[in-house]
Amino acid sequence: MRFLRRNADEAADTTAEDMPAEVNPADPSRTPAKGRPTPKRREAEGKRRGPVPPPPRTQREALKRARGNKVSKEERRAAAVERRQRMMAGEDKYLLPRDRGPVKAYIRDVVDSRRNLMGLFMPLAILVFVALLVPMPAVQQYATLVTTFMLLAMILEGFVLGRLVVKRVRLKFPDDTSRGLSIGWYSFIRASQLRRLRVPKPRVSPGDKV
Repeated sequence: MRFLRRNADEAADTTAEDMPAEVNPADPSRTPAKGRPTPKRREAEGKRRGPVPPPPRTQREALKRARGNKVSKEERRAAAVERRQRMMAGEDKYLLPRDRGPVKAYIRDVVDSRRNLMGLFMPLAILVFVALLVPMPAVQQYATLVTTFMLLAMILEGFVLGRLVVKRVRLKFPDDTSRGLSIGWYSFIRASQLRRLRVPKPRVSPGDKV
């Protein structure tokens, strides 16, 4: 009996030593102090999730995030078609950086409201290429002569058009800081394209007042 009592006393002492000092045996429901403040829910979620990703920069990136990075070919094709339609409609958000802004939109309207000889530049280039393939020197000479006169006329028209557009831009947008050379070159490039191939599509018809 003495040995049993001794063993019981030693077991009780061992249990008392192993028990943490913060735990109160009389009140086991009491939570011991942790020695540090409890983190807020937002901080805890931020640590688990990591840094917040930046907002999407393009419509395609936003669509990928919305679909969980699982975008089918049909969805990509539909997004590309919609983006193309909005760009052709002239929505500033979907245009290239060179075409954005009210100044560029006004330049396009001024150029599109005129019938320009420079619009025949691409057909003229095709005509010259075909003429070079014809094994007849006379045809090649006439094609070269006509091409030379047409190019000179286009250069003169582009110079006059650039001066006109710069003057009208300065009157309508007096606070604009674009260089005159940049405005004239943009007008020349727009006018040298076929009307049906211009991007975005013309909003005015030839002869309309802008």
